[in-house]
Amino acid sequence: MGNNSTKTSALITLISVFFFWGFVAASNDILIPVFKEKLSLTQGQAQLISLAFYIAYTVGSLIYYIISKITGEDILNRIGYKNGIALGLVISACGTLLFIPAADNVSFPLMISGLFIVALGFSLQQTAANPLAITMGDPRKGSQRLSLAGGVNNVGTTIGPLLLSFAIFGSVTSSGTSSLSIENIKVPYLILGAAFLIVAVIFKFSSIPNKIESISDDAPQKAGATDRKSALKYPQLLMGMIAIFVYVGVEVSTASNLPDFMKQHLNTPTDKIAPFVSLFWASLMIGRWTSSVGAFNIKGGAKAIMNFLMPYIAFAVFLGVNKIANHDLTPFYIYAFVILALIVGDMLSKGNPARQLLLYSAFGITALMIGMLADGMVSVYAFISVGLFCSTLWPCIFTLAIAGLGKHTNEGSGFLIMMIMGGGIISWLQGMLSADSMLGIQWSYLVGVACFAYLAFYAWKVSSILKSQGIDYDAESSSH
Repeated sequence: MGNNSTKTSALITLISVFFFWGFVAASNDILIPVFKEKLSLTQGQAQLISLAFYIAYTVGSLIYYIISKITGEDILNRIGYKNGIALGLVISACGTLLFIPAADNVSFPLMISGLFIVALGFSLQQTAANPLAITMGDPRKGSQRLSLAGGVNNVGTTIGPLLLSFAIFGSVTSSGTSSLSIENIKVPYLILGAAFLIVAVIFKFSSIPNKIESISDDAPQKAGATDRKSALKYPQLLMGMIAIFVYVGVEVSTASNLPDFMKQHLNTPTDKIAPFVSLFWASLMIGRWTSSVGAFNIKGGAKAIMNFLMPYIAFAVFLGVNKIANHDLTPFYIYAFVILALIVGDMLSKGNPARQLLLYSAFGITALMIGMLADGMVSVYAFISVGLFCSTLWPCIFTLAIAGLGKHTNEGSGFLIMMIMGGGIISWLQGMLSADSMLGIQWSYLVGVACFAYLAFYAWKVSSILKSQGIDYDAESSSH
């Protein structure tokens, strides 16, 4: 029991860091329309915020890979997982300091540089934290533990846009016009920097393992799996890298182009957009909380009840946070019906990551098509519901892509983190295509349809690749 409770407390500490990634990533969606308005940028230029943030993940992973190769030893294996996360938090804290001169001088390049350094630290944290979450406990429940961590990440993504919006637009005059001040962004980011440092200290002294036992050099391979010279020799990883690229791409671009869609099609003012961006990220929380039910040892009828209740508990958190922020909740109640689609998808997937990836990709394409063919609030909710169907794709892809990699798991994890740059590149591409001379903002969502189409293909293909290596999730889930 002692060992079990240690594992639980270690897992809780580990999961806390997922909160920060979400808080900062979702806050970018508020910075984009604010800087666009203040500095008269085009949508493509404003999307450089996303580009800088997500490219940093790739740069960070490349630095990690190169240093590991030069020294002949994996960085995390040398300094330890726990220390790696603490170091990543310190790097991120340094990035938040740049927000002081960025705000004082209303400098777009300085702000982008600050975000870049914050994300550089995140890249090291992610490389360590994702495999840790998967291996801290029963490996069969790895993807569900990662969903649980993702659910905490999305408490951050739900609160982030609201808090930053409050910090920037807090001074709303009686006439209802906001006195938009870029200087107001300093305080939230400095508080965040202080939080990074506090959590770094907590990590340093926590009971989180510094080494992962199951993927050491003598880790046993799955029957039927062949040990290969490098992680890149495994097709599930190579195709999984493209899958992470397009998955993060569709998730980020759907949300970060939503404010522009709402301004153009519904004339929504910038200071009223935050609750809708928050609902997109809350949708990810709703999906992840639903999926994480499987991480707990709940059986039979109780599990079925929790599968139904959990998404609505998460939705209630979103409503509660927005109530505290004094937003009108009336437009959001209808969304309770949209959540039913997620519950159906979750039941049909039966805990198989490949099946869930296929189902949710199909649902995602449907949601985007409705958003492009309809208009007004129907489109807004269709685009927001993409968050529900993106919710569990990260753990599904991550679990499938590193399955059977044995001692190459770390290297594979680093390559997957590298592909987070898709969030920046695809949202920038959609931003460029959203110009009226191109596709226009509504039809620019075709970019997301293409992303989901690849994910559906990967889900279909990876099952047979893994079966040929002796890994069958259906057989595993039915025998447990």
